[in-house]
Amino acid sequence: MHRRIRIAVLVMGFSGLVAEVLLLRELMIVFAGIELSIGIILANWLILEAAGCLTLGRIADKTRFRLETYTIIAVLFSAAFIAAIFFTRILKGLLGVSIGENVELLPMFYSSFLILLPVCILHGALFTIGCRIYAMYSDNDSSSAAKVYVYETAGTVLGGVISTFLLIPFLHTFQIAAGIALINILACLYLLWPRAAALMRPAEINGTFRKFLKGALAVLLVVTGYALAGGPADALHSRSVDMQWERHNVVHYENSRYSNISVVERDEQYLFFLDGIRELITPVPDIQFVEEFVHMPLLAHPDPQEILILRGGAGGIINEALKHPSVQNIDYAEHDPRLIDIIRKHPTPLTESELDDERVNLEHTDGRLFLSKTSGRYDLIFIGVMEPSNLQANRFYTREFFELAKKRLSEDGILVLGAPGSLTYTSDEIRDLNSNVFHTLSSVFSHVRVSPGESKHIYLSSDSEEVMQLDMMKLMERLEARDITAEEMVPWDIEKKLHAGWQQWFKNYIDGHTTEINYDFKPIGMFYHIAHWNTLHAPEFGSWFNQLDRIGLNVIIPVLVVILLIHFLIRFATGTYARGAIPFAIFASGFAGMIFSLVVIFMFQITYGHVFSWVGLLVAAFMAGAGIGALFLTRITSGEEHGRRLFLYLEAAIIGFAIALPLIFLAARALPDTQASLIFVRILFLAVAFVSGMLVGGQFPLANKLYLKNPEGLSKTAGLIYGSDLLGGWLGGILGGVLLLPVMGLTGTCITVALVKLTSLIMMATVSGGNRKTAAPVPNK
Repeated sequence: MHRRIRIAVLVMGFSGLVAEVLLLRELMIVFAGIELSIGIILANWLILEAAGCLTLGRIADKTRFRLETYTIIAVLFSAAFIAAIFFTRILKGLLGVSIGENVELLPMFYSSFLILLPVCILHGALFTIGCRIYAMYSDNDSSSAAKVYVYETAGTVLGGVISTFLLIPFLHTFQIAAGIALINILACLYLLWPRAAALMRPAEINGTFRKFLKGALAVLLVVTGYALAGGPADALHSRSVDMQWERHNVVHYENSRYSNISVVERDEQYLFFLDGIRELITPVPDIQFVEEFVHMPLLAHPDPQEILILRGGAGGIINEALKHPSVQNIDYAEHDPRLIDIIRKHPTPLTESELDDERVNLEHTDGRLFLSKTSGRYDLIFIGVMEPSNLQANRFYTREFFELAKKRLSEDGILVLGAPGSLTYTSDEIRDLNSNVFHTLSSVFSHVRVSPGESKHIYLSSDSEEVMQLDMMKLMERLEARDITAEEMVPWDIEKKLHAGWQQWFKNYIDGHTTEINYDFKPIGMFYHIAHWNTLHAPEFGSWFNQLDRIGLNVIIPVLVVILLIHFLIRFATGTYARGAIPFAIFASGFAGMIFSLVVIFMFQITYGHVFSWVGLLVAAFMAGAGIGALFLTRITSGEEHGRRLFLYLEAAIIGFAIALPLIFLAARALPDTQASLIFVRILFLAVAFVSGMLVGGQFPLANKLYLKNPEGLSKTAGLIYGSDLLGGWLGGILGGVLLLPVMGLTGTCITVALVKLTSLIMMATVSGGNRKTAAPVPNK
């Protein structure tokens, strides 16, 4: 019977991880690929799992027919997973958000919460009842929760690896979901197999109900198999895409390793979307902006020959640059290489002339990676990313990137980029964003010239004074000498853009606003962009959110001091040690574990830009460490006092790991840009995820043994400890993803984790070896 239960728990872990990764990817598409949403989504997943574990799981645990109840919940989980995918696809329509718009943070939170609610509640309940079922056939009740945790973790590791390398690359989301349902039904049938009934206690056998249940499962097995192989899954996929892009003719839809790519055809125009945000239009782009973005910088340079375009070059920018006769070579590195392939599948005269020109050299690689490896020198570098809306884009707005670009520019070279702006809408948030961009550029380049616009401000940065000396007369001379024909760049518009008063206007525009520098490991620019977007669409929330950039250790340390004071007041007022120390320590470990996971995910995105394809593997590495840590500590713990010492050692190890984490990534950043180094760093990311999981996961079985005083309270203890872990993870996801990492950066965030764990270490150390007789047993309800 143990083997059947283990298989069921493995399938539970496998299904949970695959569901988590797929729903995370689908929600990220809806949320425009903003990585802050990862923290929100994972946080909601954890808190809802905790709710399922502590509520529905306990209710189900009280039934006499636990195997049957487990089976029903597993089937409902599979159905809820499929429904969640469908509702995620149509979520923007339900929220009233138009195609091409971002979803604000508050709708991100509550919509993902509601989408995940049934899936996570049901999956969380499976853990609690799984612990009870395993304990029914085990001689050691106190270790059952730890063993179920280990088996579930093994399933999550399999889910991460298999989904990354076998499922996601070859199947669409509904096919995978149907496969998950099929596996769960098979596991449930195996769990209820007749031979298993002979091993069960007579009080738990209900022949009629079990026969009905097995018959229903057999029917579901046939229906699910047909859905997977016969086409209904494909039909549901197509229907959900049509509803997602209501009133739009979608001619292409796929998930690449970087993002979701959708192509809409309208009035003989192709609109290309990345994660629901418009990337380019062909064959007629936004001519006015493209001409200004390209021609002004090229005319500011006396003799532009070598040009580099990082992202967004197809569909107009390359075409305008090629009009300059001195241009000899254009290196074009597209952020998502699949985008070029899809552009070629939907050709237009504009894109064909751009991509097939002999002067254009296509680089199918991430732009920042290309810039770090190339030895070329460029007269102009154009950044096609127009706003630091997420970590993927923010990588092109940091001081480290600007320093790298400066090394690749020629003596008179110019770096060109855009940022959201307006001549009439001048909120504090958009001023902070542009002030951040300006000061970050100014910290690297001697001269930064801004051309304000109604929707975008254009920044020209260089160490040459030539960029500041461009005036109308010089520009018109070069325009005529190069025989360039422009549709929108008329003399009066040029004069307006080059008027000296604009530089004073921009200085006044950002005066008194942030002077923060945007760094790779402190992406404050992304925070300002999110604040701007929230203020634009939800003014009251946005204004409040913008104040969060003032939060730091000056707020966090007093909160932790208050927690310690409360702990000591209880300790000395009652003469007993507070049993809340163990749940708080696990809560703190859950907080640390989530922060460590987000740090790994965020740093991977900053380094490579395609965490969309690796998120399952990174989560699997963390869970593998958690499982091995739990298994190892379960086996070596010989008694309560020994377990308490090990728990304290792990507390100290997590603190040390948090302090060392920034140093590890800083050292990795210092490695040379060789192929061997790139492979090593990828392995390092997996290793860091594994070690962080091992440290955090090792505390789970120890906490169960330390807290459990009455074997009859097994499910309550398992639920409390597991729930504390998930609750800490929820807080870590919300604070870490939305506030700590963007505002306090990698170092400040890791110091925060160290301080939180130091608090729990002090609490645990003060109860260690305490008065045993005061350790009241868990009430047997």
